Amino acid sequence: MFRVLLVDDETMLLDSLEIILSLNDMEIVGKAHDGNEALEILTKVSCDIALVDLNMKGMGGIELIGHMKKLYPQTRILVLTTFYDDANITNAISGGADGYLLKDSGKDAILGAIRQIMGGISVLDPKVMQRLTTLVVHSTTKENVSEEQAYGELTEREREIASLLAEGLTNRQIADRLYISEGTVKNYISAIYDKTGIHDRVKLVVALKG
Repeated sequence: MFRVLLVDDETMLLDSLEIILSLNDMEIVGKAHDGNEALEILTKVSCDIALVDLNMKGMGGIELIGHMKKLYPQTRILVLTTFYDDANITNAISGGADGYLLKDSGKDAILGAIRQIMGGISVLDPKVMQRLTTLVVHSTTKENVSEEQAYGELTEREREIASLLAEGLTNRQIADRLYISEGTVKNYISAIYDKTGIHDRVKLVVALKG
């Protein structure tokens, strides 16, 4: 059972999420209306994952993510918001968010995202992925050039796994597709990280799609 903290300034949404998650074997350890209230709750209880809105009265989500990653680095963070502009997306992900969903994603998408994130898989809403891909395509930094050169160093099997990563497959799904163990997949992904210099699954997928 996952322990979940909900952070949003819309009371009706908090109540709705509490009902949905509670009916799906998740324990709601607290409901906060802004970042300050969330941090106060976390001094009293722990959680496995926090669902965090970005634009809230008081301390917003971006600032909260920064504090949580410093104080509670093991806690996963799923951004759940209506905003997917470039600034919010890049600030949330670079700040340490493990996933980014839009509020209109639906119940099944939210439940699936929580389970994926708790399984070590980053999650991005399709609209957010599209925005990130656009940013990567239009970027001309030296970092992107070095990343592009690094992909040329991947072996045929590493390229195959990188391609499946870009399709959004989990480690288990890749293992089943290629008839290898999940541990072997993890080893290949580690090698891909080392060769590309990208050590974050979301950033790697974005770069591959770019």
